[in-house]
Formats: sequence, structure tokens, C-alpha cells
Amino acid sequence: MGKALLIIFVKNPVLGRAKTRLAATIGEEAALAIYKRLLERTKSITQPLAVDKTVFYDQVLGENDLWSEGGFSKNLQSNGDLGEKMLAAVQSAFQQNYERICIIGSDCYDLTTETLEQGFSALEKHDAVIGGAVDGGYYLIGMNRLITDVFQNKKWSTEEVFPSTIQDFKNKGLSYFELPVLNDVDTEEDLGDWAQDILKERKKA
Repeated sequence: MGKALLIIFVKNPVLGRAKTRLAATIGEEAALAIYKRLLERTKSITQPLAVDKTVFYDQVLGENDLWSEGGFSKNLQSNGDLGEKMLAAVQSAFQQNYERICIIGSDCYDLTTETLEQGFSALEKHDAVIGGAVDGGYYLIGMNRLITDVFQNKKWSTEEVFPSTIQDFKNKGLSYFELPVLNDVDTEEDLGDWAQDILKERKKA
């Protein structure tokens, strides 16, 4: 099956920086609480995976934090836009002789361990795997060889990202597998029952 790696992109959970679009309607403290819950959820679904796991922070390496236990290594994201950061992380992983690599963020509460396992399994038969988000982006991308095109010439955080990435696969003649479409959390409308206690606390304040 080859060495497999899950790359998790996270933001340092800092007041005023976490989930800014969400904070615009529910406030910065509630948005930070939501993001911390998303991080906890991400850890809970990734920890059981029988692959190597590494967390890429956007600002500074966390110390004695959520990711300090459970078999996660830690790295810093490179400079540049999201595509450049992901490309650098994937390039580094392939240089370390990983053969199947998936990248996720920490914004998808609906993601499950089973879906992640399905993604890695898909890379045994396909060149790439992708999990589309309702908003037109994606919550997961994976590959068993370096595909630089998918990280370049993208209008990140727009509805064009997913279809543009699919077109990259087709242009390269690559086989790819699509995981179920899931919901990323960007705005208040994206919040499910799992967030209601936080919203209630905010209304009491």
C-alpha cells in the first residue's frame, strides 16, 4: 500500500483571526469557540487513521496544545497563497518518500474517519482523489504523484476551485475519485446542531 500521509492545515486559534466571516455575524469570541470545536472534531476523526499525520500551522508551532498528543507531527505553512502553501507541503512529503498523500483543512465538521479512509483507499487505484464542498471548493485533495497544476492558477475561496481542479485532472489524463460532497463552515448558515450551545451562550452574554 505504500507510505501514506495526512496533511492537516490549521490556523492558530487566536481571537480575531479565527473564522472572520463567521465572526462578522456571531462575534469574535463565539467564532473562536466554534473554530476550537472544529479543531477538536478534526483531531477526533483523524487520530484513528492508520497513516502518518502532520499538522501545518499558519503562524507558529503550537506547544502543549490539542495536537501535542495522538501521534501528530507539527510543521509551519510556507509563505504564499493557499495553493503555494499546499504545494510546498506536498512536495516535501513526496521528497520524504510518501506514496499517498491527502490534505484537509479544519473547517468540515461533517467529515468522518470513514470518508478519510475511503480517500486513501482510492489512491491505490486512482491518481487523485477529491472531496468537494457545497460552496464550490473542496475539503480534501489527495494524490499518489505530484500534480502541481491543481495548486496553481486558482481563485481560492471561490466556487470555481472544485470544477477548475477537476478540469486539471482531465487535462492531465489522470484518473480521479470523488468523495461525497460535504459542507465547509464559513458562515453562520453553515452551522449545525453541534454549534447551538455556543450560539446560545453568546445570546446570553
